[in-house]
Amino acid sequence: MSTDSTGVQLEHLQLKDRVYRHLRDGIIDGTYDTGAALREVEIASRLGVSKTPVREAFVRLEKDRLVELIPYRGAIVAGYSAADLEEISEIRQLVEGACASSAAANATDEEIAELERNIQQSQDALAKGKVAQVAKLFDTFDQLIYRHSRNKWLTELVENLEGHQRRIGRLTVAIPGRLERSVEQHEQIVEAIKARNERRAERDMRAHVASVMSDRLTSFIAEN
Repeated sequence: MSTDSTGVQLEHLQLKDRVYRHLRDGIIDGTYDTGAALREVEIASRLGVSKTPVREAFVRLEKDRLVELIPYRGAIVAGYSAADLEEISEIRQLVEGACASSAAANATDEEIAELERNIQQSQDALAKGKVAQVAKLFDTFDQLIYRHSRNKWLTELVENLEGHQRRIGRLTVAIPGRLERSVEQHEQIVEAIKARNERRAERDMRAHVASVMSDRLTSFIAEN
């Protein structure tokens, strides 16, 4: 294969990935809301690309369960059913509980201090009413727990859920008292990790995930 053809393939791969990440991030952060129609021509024009990388991105997003591909309509941003939320909750409790348990066994003192700083920053942002900042700090908290577990297999499993987790988290921030409850639950999780209590860390993380997902499910039922 010539250098030129390799360069073209690499450029296409990078372009395809950029389009995919743009659309994925937009769905997760709410730029493209549930039920929104994503049309190849419009997106290609907006991003200054051909329709091919857009079409390829749609296929990947469908595999991620973030869009539904409908003939003659393009891609529709997918929502969640009550059953989806219950199933995601079950998986998250298992995987994230295991991550917290591993973090209790493996996190260094400095890494635990980093988690404590995150909680303090969350409390400060919450007191100032900076909801968007709190949401970002929550995402960071989750990433720290995954990283400090030092279990690459668990981390890979979490990464498959990460987009849905962030998206569901965004949909729960407006629920009264949810942010306050999450900060308190994060404190309990870190206390267990600091105490090197693996069982308690797992239990508290699972309880936290169940609490968040229960609030979202209750809100979903009320909305529908």
